[in-house]
Amino acid sequence: MAERVLVTGASGFIAGHVIAELRSRGYQVRGTARRPVEGLDDVVAADLSRDDGWAAAVEGCDYVMHVASPFPNETPKSDDELVRPAVDGTLRVLRAAADAGVRRVVLTSSIAAVNSGHLHEAVRTEADWSIVDRSSAYSRSKTMAERAAWDFARESGVDLVAINPGMVLGPLRTPTIGTSVQVVHRLLTRDVPPASPKMGFAPVDVRDVATAHRLALQTPAAAGNRYIVAGEHMWTRDIAAVLAEEFNPLGYRVPTGTLPTWLLRVMARFDSSIQPALEFVGRA
Repeated sequence: MAERVLVTGASGFIAGHVIAELRSRGYQVRGTARRPVEGLDDVVAADLSRDDGWAAAVEGCDYVMHVASPFPNETPKSDDELVRPAVDGTLRVLRAAADAGVRRVVLTSSIAAVNSGHLHEAVRTEADWSIVDRSSAYSRSKTMAERAAWDFARESGVDLVAINPGMVLGPLRTPTIGTSVQVVHRLLTRDVPPASPKMGFAPVDVRDVATAHRLALQTPAAAGNRYIVAGEHMWTRDIAAVLAEEFNPLGYRVPTGTLPTWLLRVMARFDSSIQPALEFVGRA
């Protein structure tokens, strides 16, 4: 009988590709979501903010992939709006997994739990952690949730692996545009000034992220490790240049100029959806 994997947040961008990758390899997949998920029959209603439903979600599962996490389009009014759900939700999933005796939990963390808040640029590795006191709300949430997961794993004996992706891009499986894809969407639709801000990212294809999750599940030696999954650094203008070369011949007009940082900061005062991006300004 095929092994069963629970994927939390099954309606999400990364989760959709993780589910497709697992099913292509013969795994049975159960998802958690607040609504039906297209192409997935086994869906359990479970909310990261409530205990209800998690015991049923993990029942009979060999593995858990905890992909769900809050990722806002706008800066929250309070950091706790992100941090507490991320930490508490992660611990709910891990407790349920421990109680059910699952063989391994793969946690979707982020490079934001590795490189945020540092005053000096340097090559960061899986041994590094973000400095929460100098990080954005999102980076704080990912860092504190992952730290809480490792603390729980040490205390409970849960077999845990963390995947820390960079800026996740790639084909959408649903019409919903997640936050990580907003940069590309705004460049293609010119929902930005006729220029690109000097923001740095480490992009990664969502399909590679899905493969990394599957390998983290299958590889015995992965237990107890974190894995950064990211490509080479790119400035926003470099991303714009790639898009312009591909799509401008099709009628798009991707802005390829450079937007002054001072102007971006002014814009962020009036457009809260820009505020989370300020953490990436000037980062190499």
